[in-house]
Amino acid sequence: MWSELFLVPLLTGLTLAVLLPLLGCYLRLRDEWLAALAYAHVAAAGALLALVANVPPLIGGMAAAGAAGAGKRALAGRLAGGAAYAFLLLGGWALAVLLAANQPMAERLGHALFDGQLYFAAAAQLPWVALWTGLALAALAALSRQLLLGQVYPDFFRAQCRPSWPVMAGFDLLAALSLALATMVLGVMGAFVLVFIPPWLAFRRARNWRSSLWLAFAIGVLAYGVAFLLALFLDQPFGPVLALVLMVLALLAGG
Repeated sequence: MWSELFLVPLLTGLTLAVLLPLLGCYLRLRDEWLAALAYAHVAAAGALLALVANVPPLIGGMAAAGAAGAGKRALAGRLAGGAAYAFLLLGGWALAVLLAANQPMAERLGHALFDGQLYFAAAAQLPWVALWTGLALAALAALSRQLLLGQVYPDFFRAQCRPSWPVMAGFDLLAALSLALATMVLGVMGAFVLVFIPPWLAFRRARNWRSSLWLAFAIGVLAYGVAFLLALFLDQPFGPVLALVLMVLALLAGG
């Protein structure tokens, strides 16, 4: 019974706990950590809208977040200073809350997405999550050098007479789709906290970029395992427990 009820959610979430802290390091490097929260809220709104329209929520969530990631550059051109992420966040949150309040079929899914009920993960999700995680890690490895050079040497692409938008847009789309998938499994805040706190701690402790990736990975996986056992033992929603575990870990580590 434990295998049937809890092993699949454990492995599904663990797979994302490997990907999200590494993705968060690149978002923090680019000072775009707020994008993670924005994409998660947009994905939640898209999933609820898809459910109302009799479309699988996963498809709706990833489509909405993908559209946000693809259109982020155009929106950022009109809203400077990170306001684009705030607008996406507020719009996604408002639409999700209104759908959950006015559509009975969306209410339960809305609670699961915002409470972070990992235990609802189905066996059919695990292969897709594992496949996407593998593809996302490979894409990050392929984009890593260009993202780093573009950040520390802003004229890198211009010096090579190359456009920067394919790399940047590709990373935006990768981040949006990954956050959408994580939101469907871990919930809005469960996905965001794994993107935010492990890199936040790693950037203050690690000596170089590579060690920051390893440290963020270790913190994310450790916190995930502790939170899963605590939430299971205390019979509590997973998302809030994960957030508290990471916050306590951050305080113990000295912030």
